[in-house]
Amino acid sequence: MEPMYYIGLDVHKRKISYCVKDSGGKVYAEGSLPATRMDLDLWMKTLPRPWSAAMEATMFTGWIYDHLKPHAAALKVAHPLMLRAIALAKKKNDRIDANKICDCLRCDFLPECYMASTAIRERRRTLRYRNLLVRQMVQMKIKISSLLMEAGVSYNKQRLHKAGYFRQLLATNSDIDEGLVSLLRLCRETVVRLGKTESALVRSLQRDSLLMDRVERLMTIPAVGPITALTWALEVGDARRFSSIKKAVSYCGLCGEEKSSANTVQRTPLSKQRNKHLQTTLIEAAKMAPRNSPELAMLYDKEKQKGNANRATLAVARKLVAYLMAVDRGQRNFQLMETSDCIAA
Repeated sequence: MEPMYYIGLDVHKRKISYCVKDSGGKVYAEGSLPATRMDLDLWMKTLPRPWSAAMEATMFTGWIYDHLKPHAAALKVAHPLMLRAIALAKKKNDRIDANKICDCLRCDFLPECYMASTAIRERRRTLRYRNLLVRQMVQMKIKISSLLMEAGVSYNKQRLHKAGYFRQLLATNSDIDEGLVSLLRLCRETVVRLGKTESALVRSLQRDSLLMDRVERLMTIPAVGPITALTWALEVGDARRFSSIKKAVSYCGLCGEEKSSANTVQRTPLSKQRNKHLQTTLIEAAKMAPRNSPELAMLYDKEKQKGNANRATLAVARKLVAYLMAVDRGQRNFQLMETSDCIAA
């Protein structure tokens, strides 16, 4: 059996620092190379085989992971917040970081994080781009309102962004001068264009053969629409990676941290260590859920009686996570059992 070589990679936008060691910890090679596919190919030809590598999760990790995966005996991605040995080091540079990642991998002490498949990550990129378009669309609508308020123009807030009302407002209101009209029309055209692009992206994801069946199953859950279903499918990836609903709830950022010492237990607000895209989507869905599901409405009212509406919304969001997990794991449509509180999927 050939000895394994271990490689630690410290990844940056333009440069990748590496450290290669054998199983005994002896340095075989170390240095840096440009972060390009061609340089990676040339570098891999110089490596001893077999080799396994590890890198920290960054925004540049995805394409490097995909490029190295076919050539590596094993390839792992480390959770950045758990690499305390690097973050808290007194002396820190790229060479030392690569060396420490290599040692963590070699000693089987690497805090590995989940890496979704290439197909899921590509579609996730599309969904997150859609979220960017929605934010920009909201900003443009706010800008239209602020421009009208600056000029002292009265308008109907509920109807402002309706095409007919907006057109009529510009044509009949004498307080709107020509310069303001051009700015308002430019904002309106941007909103329309962003809306059409956003709708096209959502339709393309819904019709994708990789996601279609899964999204349709998830949408059988009350209060779960296409955006919530797509966000869950693409941000979670494989739901079986969570061994319990509590871990899924924690990943979605719907619970607080716990700090306990001796006999003192302190609960903090919602943890910042979460998937922010899932957290935002599930909380928004939970606000609408009581209108579409009697069971979730009862849960919301029960929690709200304790005096906190936000806590009630979080309770509904956690219940939605339980529903989503059940449907995703069972590969069947949602069905609420009448004789018990169990959920069958």
